[in-house]
Amino acid sequence: MKASISKIESFSTTDGPGIRTVLFFDGCSLRCKFCHNPELWQKKEENIELEDLLEKIRRWKPYYQKNGGITLSGGEPLLQSEFIIELCKRLKKEGIHIAIETSGIANHKIEEILSLVDLVIFDIKGTTKKKLEEITQRKAWNQVEEFKKKLIQSKKSVWIRQVIIPNVNDKLENLEELKEYIKEIDNIENIELLPFHTMAFTKYQELNIKNPYQEIPAMDKQKCKDLENQLLEERKETH
Repeated sequence: MKASISKIESFSTTDGPGIRTVLFFDGCSLRCKFCHNPELWQKKEENIELEDLLEKIRRWKPYYQKNGGITLSGGEPLLQSEFIIELCKRLKKEGIHIAIETSGIANHKIEEILSLVDLVIFDIKGTTKKKLEEITQRKAWNQVEEFKKKLIQSKKSVWIRQVIIPNVNDKLENLEELKEYIKEIDNIENIELLPFHTMAFTKYQELNIKNPYQEIPAMDKQKCKDLENQLLEERKETH
């Protein structure tokens, strides 16, 4: 069994707890205007065998220690569901912690994947149908809502992430909408508001892809952190 994986980052400390190996799966059906990995939109030729990937992971396993592990990212990893399921089954036998970072866009077998992972990093693209479909340039609301429903039913540990973009979703009303959107999700362990940046702009030029946000500046990191702290404080008061 093979997968299409664009990049493997062997020592990440920002994509889940502890030291992690991050697998960036090719392919994504969304076209988020703020995407910083447009090179992963198209699924490329399958380039890595399951056994070869497991052998690499075994070599890195000593670095994971108690709380590290594997993070499945992309692109959208759920679109390569068959490979993900087999990989997760093997990782469970190895006793390796599994996180998956997803926007909730999947073909099928969501429940089975959720049953195998330990942590879901849920990327919130938009907190209303209008905002999500404006940002992703796709009619994706129903799919994401179905995923969210299954995520709630799974009782899995969850991290919430949302990219904050100047003059798009950086107002206090966005905090209220986000707070309302995630209130039904159990076991939220962490919330991260990520500042929009312009480092990927050169990728759009190199790939000859129109950049919808080319006139938008990078998000002020301190303002983004202040919004995050305010959201965390408000959640603490109501939980």
